[in-house]
Amino acid sequence: MKKNLILLSAAVLATTMAAAQTGNSGYPIDPVPFTSVKVNDAFWGQRLKASREVTIPLAFSKCESEGRYLNFERAAQQMHADHNLGFEVKGYSFDDTDVYKTIEGASYVLQLYPDKKLEAYIDSVLAIVATAQEPDGYLYTARTMNPEHPHEWAGDKRWVKDEDLSHELYNLGHMIEGAIAHYQATGKRNFLDIAIRYADCVVREVGPGSGQVRVVPGHQIAEMALAKLYLVTGEKKYLDEAKFFLDERGKTEFRSEYNQTHLPVLEQDEAVGHAVRAAYMYAGMADVAALTGDKGYIDAIDRIWDNIVSKKLYITGGIGATNSGEAFGKNYELPNMSAYCETCAAIGNVYVNYRMFLLHGESKYYDVLERTLYNGLISGVSLQGDGFFYPNPLESIGQHQRQAWFGCACCPSNICRFIPSVPGYIYAVKDNNLYVNLFMSNTMTQKVAGKDVVLSQKTSYPWNGDVEITVDKTALKKDMALKIRIPGWVRGKVVPSDLYTYADGERLGYSILVNGEKVESTLENGYFTISRKWKKGDKVSVHFDMAPRVVKAHPAVKADEGRVAIEKGPVVYCAEWPDNDFSVRGILLNQEPVFSVKHSDELFGLDKIVTDAQTLAFDERGRMEVKDVKLTLIPYYAWCHRGSGEMTVWLPQELRSTKPVMPATLASTSKISGSQRGRSITAINDRLVPSHPEDRSAPYFHWWPKQGGTQWLAYEFPEAATVSRSSVWWFDDQPWGGCRVPDAWRIYYRNDAGEWVPVEDAEGYTCNKGVANQVNFKPVKTTAVKLEIDQPAELSCGLFEWEIK
Repeated sequence: MKKNLILLSAAVLATTMAAAQTGNSGYPIDPVPFTSVKVNDAFWGQRLKASREVTIPLAFSKCESEGRYLNFERAAQQMHADHNLGFEVKGYSFDDTDVYKTIEGASYVLQLYPDKKLEAYIDSVLAIVATAQEPDGYLYTARTMNPEHPHEWAGDKRWVKDEDLSHELYNLGHMIEGAIAHYQATGKRNFLDIAIRYADCVVREVGPGSGQVRVVPGHQIAEMALAKLYLVTGEKKYLDEAKFFLDERGKTEFRSEYNQTHLPVLEQDEAVGHAVRAAYMYAGMADVAALTGDKGYIDAIDRIWDNIVSKKLYITGGIGATNSGEAFGKNYELPNMSAYCETCAAIGNVYVNYRMFLLHGESKYYDVLERTLYNGLISGVSLQGDGFFYPNPLESIGQHQRQAWFGCACCPSNICRFIPSVPGYIYAVKDNNLYVNLFMSNTMTQKVAGKDVVLSQKTSYPWNGDVEITVDKTALKKDMALKIRIPGWVRGKVVPSDLYTYADGERLGYSILVNGEKVESTLENGYFTISRKWKKGDKVSVHFDMAPRVVKAHPAVKADEGRVAIEKGPVVYCAEWPDNDFSVRGILLNQEPVFSVKHSDELFGLDKIVTDAQTLAFDERGRMEVKDVKLTLIPYYAWCHRGSGEMTVWLPQELRSTKPVMPATLASTSKISGSQRGRSITAINDRLVPSHPEDRSAPYFHWWPKQGGTQWLAYEFPEAATVSRSSVWWFDDQPWGGCRVPDAWRIYYRNDAGEWVPVEDAEGYTCNKGVANQVNFKPVKTTAVKLEIDQPAELSCGLFEWEIK
């Protein structure tokens, strides 16, 4: 009898998991999964090729070289040892997820490009992962490899520090996401079984019951992963656990805006704190709302979404204004040069808007998703697939550079799993309605109203607005409603709010033909619906007018006052140094700009936009010089592929907002040295200073993570000069960050004997953040000066600018 029950249970699970493959999501609208769509698009094909051939192999190689696999091996060794082996736990407590996320991305690739060698490699990695799983299912190498001295963030017992920094439940979330993708792509259960065992461990040990630990994830993602695991397995306990994590949030002892535990989730109406954590939580809230029908969750996520798109969304679709806590800023706080816009947050923004569409069926959510996808998300990975941005600023003076990898590798590994999943965002289905949400060349095979439908798209989008949709096969005998999204940028809406508006008076149009004849339809929720009995060979020709558009921000966005941005179709543009032999930050755009569009084969093929402008610069005598120039713009996603230098998205159109090129100063022409080097050290003589004490938009240099003690910087002059005054603008990111104004500071000069000597008659060294702290001293002729600072105990110091005159 017991054997029969086990067989019956296995059969039910197999049936449930097979159903999950069809895309049943629990939402009113079902996605068409990545397994049903084959992309053969020029634009996205290049991205998918780079991901398959470069990014994912690079990520796997980093998992090898950076010790990710070694962590699992050591955990396994420790479990089978009769004494503590004394392994040193290095890196981050979430390093395990680099493996899970890379396998997830590789699984999506396997669906598009079957590869037995890659599949075998993944199996070999999973064999290593499985050895590190404890008998009760717990899998967290940061503890298991050295239970007596686990990672400093892990805590002395399971779960006790998860609300802070242990990331045990975060690791679970990424494990489940990767395992489900792997199962869907390969049909294999080896990863899924590992994830189910860990999920069962969590369900047993974390919850509201007697003997359970009552905590919520410090870094959210387990919520949406557990909801997905419920759909795949049919086991309601996973959905219950996801709902517990959300219901309990804001009710435990740990309370902080940083990870959205400041209030119960149903009482939250503003996006605050760490942007990635927030986005993952909002996505989980949407999942739980859909699966439970809890209207309270739907109302809460609607309020938060409205706050984001009306007050906290960058024109690139990026979210997270400040590096202080990698967090959302205040309403309308959207600085450009210091914009954080973490790549992971952009991915989270796609997750949220995708789920909002599945809940409500309105195109406005895809308008935000598409904006994020084509701009602030893919900017995070180079076109070649081997260089990454962690933050994605909207302005630079050359301090930003794509990196081959990061010690905290969440963004590169997240890109690994996201880019190959893009095919799963193109279509959706509800009853006999088939939604076309994104435009790229592909072939889709999907059941609509229970019958097979094969559809294909051909397009050069996003460079033009012509899309041809062909019905290649249909077994449907009744009407099918083809619902084509008419993008907001076509309908005169930059975003679904007044945060950004078109300022050029242009009106774009669109037309749709079926088999060469024009059809009409009333837009419903942003969709053009064609309902008819379709037959093989039917063609739908879609045309969207596409032209450069001028965009202005809401007046409350102070960073964009007197500035405009340029976009064409879904693509936001920027001005960058390689295309312009002048300072792009010192230009003034014409009041009525006229644009020309030129396609270029550079950077894998893109459209450039050219317009007239003027440059403003001070000459050596301090007089303003004005010159007429041709300003060339490129897509924002393509910046910083040709070296570091100036870049800006928001272009000055009013004199008050332009930044004329300043004449050289003694500091700007000096050679910098210091007790700690780094690319950001050039910020100290870039002549960019904060406008007020709380302004963090100017570049800065800091000594973090070095704490306490004495640090220094020095200027080596081009030639001997007489100096008598120095000013410092101190950086202070308290209470969230690790920097504070110094306890004390001093200025030295180098004498003829090469010795550092304190300047004489200094009037006083003040330590006020974000303003000029000026000290006057007895004039001295020298070839170098040194700034020496005393850091507070257990904190670091930083500065925006160091001026010497």
